[in-house]
Amino acid sequence: MSDAYDRQLVSEDTTAFERFCGGIVGISFLLFVFGLTTLFQVASLDTQILGLELIQFFGLGLTVVGVAVLGVGAASRTDTVDTMPGDTSGIGVAVGFGLIGVVVGGLTASQTFGLGPFGWLLAGVVLGGAMAAVALFTREDVGSTVLPGGVAIATGLVLLFEVIGPEWSWAPGDFSATFNALVVVAVLVSFSSLLLTWTGAKAYAGFGSRGRQNGAYLLIGLNAITMIAVLLLLVVFVFSKGWPALTRGLQVGPGLNLDIPFIMNVSQGIYIEVPGVLPAIMGTVWIIVGASLFAIPLGVGAAVFLTEYAEQGNFTRLVEITTNGLWSTPSVVFGLFGYAFLVPRFGNNQSLLIAMLVLGFMLLPLVVITSREALKSVPGEYRDASAALGVSQWQTIRSVVLPAALPGVITGVILGIGRIAGETAPLILVLGGTPFPSTVPRVIEGFEFTAAPPFVSNDVLLQSTSALPYQIYASITAGVGTQDAQAFGWGTALVLLLVVLSFYLVGILARKYFSRKLRSD
Repeated sequence: MSDAYDRQLVSEDTTAFERFCGGIVGISFLLFVFGLTTLFQVASLDTQILGLELIQFFGLGLTVVGVAVLGVGAASRTDTVDTMPGDTSGIGVAVGFGLIGVVVGGLTASQTFGLGPFGWLLAGVVLGGAMAAVALFTREDVGSTVLPGGVAIATGLVLLFEVIGPEWSWAPGDFSATFNALVVVAVLVSFSSLLLTWTGAKAYAGFGSRGRQNGAYLLIGLNAITMIAVLLLLVVFVFSKGWPALTRGLQVGPGLNLDIPFIMNVSQGIYIEVPGVLPAIMGTVWIIVGASLFAIPLGVGAAVFLTEYAEQGNFTRLVEITTNGLWSTPSVVFGLFGYAFLVPRFGNNQSLLIAMLVLGFMLLPLVVITSREALKSVPGEYRDASAALGVSQWQTIRSVVLPAALPGVITGVILGIGRIAGETAPLILVLGGTPFPSTVPRVIEGFEFTAAPPFVSNDVLLQSTSALPYQIYASITAGVGTQDAQAFGWGTALVLLLVVLSFYLVGILARKYFSRKLRSD
């Protein structure tokens, strides 16, 4: 990456004004993160912090930072500090804050003052138009600080004085849903602090073109951080819910011999003393293995043909459109295909083999798409150099192109396995096993060799079994929301997550191995 795009929020030669703006960014970012974490019930809104409830603490933080932002704008406008603001905040900022004004004005007029459609629409248009005018017709340091600061202060005062308190809820008249304080406060705090972060970043760079670039850079970074944080919080949430069931009855014997009944026992139902998910674990593993063995060779082979042999024209474009469409097809459609087409051709019995084929068909389009892109990314010079040495096209593909494209192919396979491992709808239609089986599918032991066609048979593949996603669905529906059923479901979900992460780990290690080998060669 070019050094021209390096960013440092605070460096050793920063001024007091820049450090102040950096502090605004830092505090606003913390408020943003804490606002999001409340959605995952890390802390309740009435948790005490420095003698204040958490909701009041949010309100105080937004109010203080909002006032600080107004002070930054005033210092810039009065030339107390050296900045380079533009003549206007821009049309984009005006449109954004205009929409905020319409929403805030409309909701306040309708929900607080009980105005009808004409009244709340008029109030929304007036407030939205006023906020848009401030952004469009005032200098940038005014429009970019007054509006975010005003929104933050208004939100902070509402929370500080508990106009929206921990027990508050909102049930719109035409909605069947009820919004509780936890969700509303999290959204308000996160959104307001995001605006403050953007303003602080702009002010730090002195507004102008550098400020706009700095603000956009920070928003993009926050977006990336938020996505990663939400994913991590989801994983932590599943762990926290499923860990008690997973560790129930856990024993550590001599020599670190682990006895984990939830993983090692068979199911036999939810209400036995220590139910287990071993048959479902093995069913999931065998389905993934079978689907991969079916889809990966076919997908990679098709990608090699389409990229290296086929003439690039209408046929290849048609295949590309088809594979993209198949990858976007809902999973239940694949399940219906398996139920209507494959099940009758395998003795009208739902079975493990049909589940492998159905999920293999789901995996196949992504393998084709990612393998084609990986093959296309291999420089043409590799092929030319190999051809110049007199090597045949197939030998070039096998020895040069495929090894270079292998990390990209593995990435596609990892993504595909992550999708099919958690599919439930197709398994309900084609797997057909008892939700809580008492036997483990012994696929390897089921192979038998015969003297007559098909020479190899395996009755285990033609039998029904269970899988982790199917068992989660069955445990929740069978238990009708009881505590035991929910605990079993969360424990099963955690095991499924661990199984998927295990496949991810294998794929990542394989990718790193081949990437390192490619660099060493």
